[in-house]
Amino acid sequence: MSDFDSVVTLLKKYNQEHIIKFWEKLNEKEKKILLEDIYEVNIPDVLEMFNRTVENMNTNQQKLDARMNPISAELYGAVSRSPIDILIKYEQIGLEKISQGKVGVLLMAGGQGTRLGVNYPKGMYDIGLPSQKSLYRIQGERICRLISLASKTYGSCKGLPWFIMTSEHTMEPTRKYFKDNKYFGLDENKIFFFEQYMLPAFTFDGKIIMESKYKISKSPDGNGGLYKALRDRLVLDNIKKLGVEYLHAHSVDNILVKVADPVFIGYCITKNAECGAKVVEKAYPSEPLGVVCEVDGKFQVVEYSEITENTAEKQNPDGRLTFSAGNICNHFFTADFLNKIAHQYNNKLKLHVAKKKISYVDNDGNECKPEKPNGIKMEKFIFDVFEFCNRLAVWEVERDEEFSALKNAEVLGGQDNPKTARLDVFSLHRKFVEKAGGKFVRDNIECEISPLLSYAGEDLEHLVNGKIYNSLLELKSSEELCSTGCNGN
Repeated sequence: MSDFDSVVTLLKKYNQEHIIKFWEKLNEKEKKILLEDIYEVNIPDVLEMFNRTVENMNTNQQKLDARMNPISAELYGAVSRSPIDILIKYEQIGLEKISQGKVGVLLMAGGQGTRLGVNYPKGMYDIGLPSQKSLYRIQGERICRLISLASKTYGSCKGLPWFIMTSEHTMEPTRKYFKDNKYFGLDENKIFFFEQYMLPAFTFDGKIIMESKYKISKSPDGNGGLYKALRDRLVLDNIKKLGVEYLHAHSVDNILVKVADPVFIGYCITKNAECGAKVVEKAYPSEPLGVVCEVDGKFQVVEYSEITENTAEKQNPDGRLTFSAGNICNHFFTADFLNKIAHQYNNKLKLHVAKKKISYVDNDGNECKPEKPNGIKMEKFIFDVFEFCNRLAVWEVERDEEFSALKNAEVLGGQDNPKTARLDVFSLHRKFVEKAGGKFVRDNIECEISPLLSYAGEDLEHLVNGKIYNSLLELKSSEELCSTGCNGN
């Protein structure tokens, strides 16, 4: 039996023969593309996922109020509630593990900059800082600075491996960008790119949607696709070979992210956690941030829509919200826990559904754009592994120091756009300068500090103490000054 005959048999078995409806009208190249699509999609697996998803959709979605409890105080630490000597202790633990080469970074960088109005990976986006640095460069330079700090503190550093999950669309541009930018000064042998998987879109009655006569409509499987990709792209094998024991995972679009934050890593290690979640205190009860809590004794992120207004507004005696741990896609994992998830629990992860307007090809082969939702896309979320975790540590940080998302185009106004991200950087960096003894004549002065010079405001006193600034301040590292001839002030 030929390859094509076996494909026909498979599609008939799963009632998906429409996929090859236009076979006779395709040229050889198109036929090859379609066959590759069919093999890659794995029809039995995705149909099983679709059926599970529909079951979940049809289950009565009751509110979770009665089943929820906040994270226990013993596992819920906070920067604002920790004495400085404890924070230093956590930082030293984290830096020591970094110096030993036992920490790695997992970056989720599958997103295109479509909502920002660009057609390249979001990580390549420049929010308009004076330095014109992209998200990728800023994060790469933060890793450089940590390696430098670990070396300075412990005499040497074995490196901080960077594992970057792209999507089908962002892989090649990202690789090229890193190469063109000389890997931002990092060792290219310690940077690993791997691709997340794609899932087909379905009609509401379970038919795989075709975006053209020879291409299946697919989209990335969500940041929860991380675990399958780590396993099947053999990244977990690399992690083991390198001796990495702890990983910091985050999304690419937080301009303030403390990459491989040694304080967070040290805290999670101290708590003997398999898994950690960095959170910010919810600004108000209905803020659309999921909260980290316990449901039926298991750790979970609960969306605002899954609880009643009364529960969202519930307060502790000190006036803080009872369910205040706002999730920001910033996590700690042990390598052992990632292996456990990838090999034992990946198929048990929840599937989330989004009803979407999905372009499709009609019965006559015409490509159509629907005016209302006509199908579903499935995805997994990174935090859905929490329920399989025996010990989850939560670490609350200050929002203005660590969380500023980049989601929307500036022309649309509102929040989470390049302008808000830029202003958040300026505000934080002014705070660093003021803490180091510098002063600004007014609050709105633009200030940018190179990550190569300072990771979190350290080592600035000799540059700024006693100085007064009345215009743009851009502080650079000595390496940058040598390459630009600029005085940094």
